[in-house]
Amino acid sequence: MIRYTLRQLEYFVAVGEAGSITVAAGRVNVSSPSISTAISQLETEFGMPLFVRQHAQGLSLTQAGRALMDQARAVLREADRLIDLAGDISGQVRGPITVGCMLTFAQVVLPALRRDFVDAYPDARFTQSEYDANDLVSALRRAEIDVALAYDLVVPPDLTFIPLMALPPFVLIAADHPLAEREEIAVEELRALPMVLLDLPQSADYFLSFFQEKGIKPEIAERSRDIAVVRSLVANGFGYSIANLRPLNGLSPDGKALKFIPLAGELRALKMGLLVPPQAETTHVVRSFVEFAQSWVHDGFSRGGVPLEVSGPQARPEVAGTAKTVPPES
Repeated sequence: MIRYTLRQLEYFVAVGEAGSITVAAGRVNVSSPSISTAISQLETEFGMPLFVRQHAQGLSLTQAGRALMDQARAVLREADRLIDLAGDISGQVRGPITVGCMLTFAQVVLPALRRDFVDAYPDARFTQSEYDANDLVSALRRAEIDVALAYDLVVPPDLTFIPLMALPPFVLIAADHPLAEREEIAVEELRALPMVLLDLPQSADYFLSFFQEKGIKPEIAERSRDIAVVRSLVANGFGYSIANLRPLNGLSPDGKALKFIPLAGELRALKMGLLVPPQAETTHVVRSFVEFAQSWVHDGFSRGGVPLEVSGPQARPEVAGTAKTVPPES
């Protein structure tokens, strides 16, 4: 007879991930004594210690605890799938969904999409996380997230990419820059100008590829992994940058005006879309989120979402359709 509960397993996993009962209690919104009691009961039931208590250094999983925590995660995932199966049978969208998003556009797109989705499906339990491109793929493979909002910078063959919107590149410059009134700017015209590079995995290679294709070496004056810092550096005259997604109000974080001018030529547009592992496509709540996101973007970021203007001067929604696997582009 099973003498432990799913709640106890949830607390066990929370402590194992946090390394602290206090931190875990905050994450699952229960008291620390409740979690301590649950851990003690599990250790009694399993007949072995799950954690090593280190004074002033929190808790560390024992070797047995690490093995059991992997299985506890699997049990909790399967329990969640029961809820989703009930939704499938009843036709309701209910149960947990964890959505990851790339750091570069999480603040612009995900909160509005989440708001509209949970308003439409209040029985869905939505959580979100933000990552850079490489960590996002790893999180999907470890089943830490169900689906991810991402660019098609790298699409491994074991994941499915569902395009939502094509985002051609544009030059980001200060409003008082000599090129600010141009309708478009050629890559060659940027040769001698200082560049502020968004230096994130995959993204930096994408931006620099425009220059490599022309045999040009850009003058990189500044680098930052924070898109907000890049915008402020540009607005304050430290150089131009290249981007695919713009702030809604046309301002840098410190309130200075920016201009967004298309790059001339047939340059590869980034596609913003959804990355989905094969096992997630079978769940009703994930399928519903995918369909909702396709309609949400195609309808111009509907129901109070983010206006199309954030997507740059030449952005266009992709036609909502069947999910497909997109191989990485060279």
